[in-house]
Amino acid sequence: MSDHATEAFVAHRDLLFTVAYEMLGSSADAEDVLQETWLRWVKADTEQVDDERAYLVRITTRQSLNRLRTMKRRREAYVGPWLPEPMLTAPDVAEHVELAENISMAMMLVLETLSPTERAVFVLREVFDLGYEEIAAAVGKNPPTVRQIAHRARRHVEARRPRSVVSPSQTRASVEAFGRALESGDPQGLLDVLAPHVVLMSDGGGIKRAALHPIIGAEKVARYITGGTGKVQAELSCETILINGHPALALRLDGVLDGIMAFHVEDDHITGLYFVGNPEKLTRVESETPLALR
Repeated sequence: MSDHATEAFVAHRDLLFTVAYEMLGSSADAEDVLQETWLRWVKADTEQVDDERAYLVRITTRQSLNRLRTMKRRREAYVGPWLPEPMLTAPDVAEHVELAENISMAMMLVLETLSPTERAVFVLREVFDLGYEEIAAAVGKNPPTVRQIAHRARRHVEARRPRSVVSPSQTRASVEAFGRALESGDPQGLLDVLAPHVVLMSDGGGIKRAALHPIIGAEKVARYITGGTGKVQAELSCETILINGHPALALRLDGVLDGIMAFHVEDDHITGLYFVGNPEKLTRVESETPLALR
């Protein structure tokens, strides 16, 4: 492997990781896909590769598709709701509004409703603006078929895409107000920021306590949250961090990460709560969270 080939892989690594994560909803699985992509890249005759970026995206997409089909079967046996693995993101991602929306927890759950091929085509076309011929090579279809798949996937997503009409600063204000109410155990404070039709989904993976079904309605959600925190003897603290391009809360008990709460906000009220408590999904966030927030 030449230095140039290594440099090419490193130069496109962030793109490849984002492609894999958008398709899989798992940072751990995305990293595995990148490792598989690298192993195939080192065996390739790179001197014969005209477009390194397209070649690497093609490998990453195919490996992601293979893994996604395996993961679909694995998730059928998952205990309770499955949520994407939280991904700590930098401020520049949050400032890129379109990218932030495409990797939000709410949007990632919409992508879960697509077939593996539809998801790959949608991500490559709508998120990364790849041409149909390049996508066709990545998913093993002809361009006309890819156009049809893209149209079908776009229509499917648009019908389910979460509505967002607030600025990042408004989202942060709602999240921080929720965090203050949670720390103080203030039910009314929670109700003040929750939309009447709010939905709470919690992912414990069968390892930690979590609701086995979505909880719907402000009163029920507030009661469930305060009921849970009221039984905890440890000190609860909430720190605002950026998860999947949006403000979220890192919940800690006596300084130990207990879970990540992500949000969807509309009209200054929280309409979606996504709590990930499965410790297997928190390893990456814990290792990357700045020490100042621990």
